[in-house]
Amino acid sequence: MKTKCLIVGSGPAGYTAAIYTSRANLSPILYEGMQPGGQLTTTTEVENFPGYPEGITGPELMEDLRKQALRFGTDIRTGLIVKADFSKRPFVLTADSGDIIEAETVIISTGATARYLGLPDEEKFKGLGVSACATCDGFFYRGKTVAVVGGGDTACEEALYLSNLAKKVYMIVRKDYLRASKVMQERVLKKENITVLFNCNTAALFGSDVLEGAKIVEHKGTAKEQIFDISIDGFFLAIGHTPNTAVFEGQIKLDKEGFIVTKGDTTETNIPGVFAAGDVADPRYRQAISAAGTGCRAALDAERFLNEN
Repeated sequence: MKTKCLIVGSGPAGYTAAIYTSRANLSPILYEGMQPGGQLTTTTEVENFPGYPEGITGPELMEDLRKQALRFGTDIRTGLIVKADFSKRPFVLTADSGDIIEAETVIISTGATARYLGLPDEEKFKGLGVSACATCDGFFYRGKTVAVVGGGDTACEEALYLSNLAKKVYMIVRKDYLRASKVMQERVLKKENITVLFNCNTAALFGSDVLEGAKIVEHKGTAKEQIFDISIDGFFLAIGHTPNTAVFEGQIKLDKEGFIVTKGDTTETNIPGVFAAGDVADPRYRQAISAAGTGCRAALDAERFLNEN
């Protein structure tokens, strides 16, 4: 099976790349991956994607993008790419169905997976108080009490962002210090409505229909150990994301966290003809709209590459 462009992964980046490459007559094939539609399919309400003044649910938004890609002729397939050989062109990729695809260009948009603590209650309250994106969901907690898990720069940024919306913000930090840069630490510690709970771990979350609180263990496993509850409406995880790049390791240049490194202002990777779009190459912004933008750019980069080669 041969194609001018294979898109690996869906979500806003993959579907946007598909819309652009289809309209450029590249007849792309898109493999949707393990979570068709990406992370947004686990988000109930999306209010910050332009063009939806009343807001839209994550699954509906992804379905709209998917339909648009299909309308222009994208060959959308269910399944995963499990093997990739980028040593020569055309590139050879293998799907979990056993299908082998020869592609002139490849756009990787496999996304990143938010890290969770692994508590059973996290799944239960996902979208009902538990979130891994303060910028996406913070607005729903105006005037409420929330907690942020983590002690790095991202956690401090999220806590500061939430402190401008929420009545009170707890930071739950495992160690007795913040790992964040000095500037971020100072900002957090100065903010009146942020309380940092040092030496603390989350043992459980509770609530009837929606999240109502968290059980906290302080000085876990020591003589000073004590357990207490905090009342919260929102629980935000800021302990990092894992980019879905395992299948490309050893061929594509990755940063120390595993995100794909792109060249300058382009979506080009270290391999000519292979491009990266969305959260898989973006440890910083991680927004649907910025992912869609890079999907567009990857499609234009792929089209230009084919014209020149």
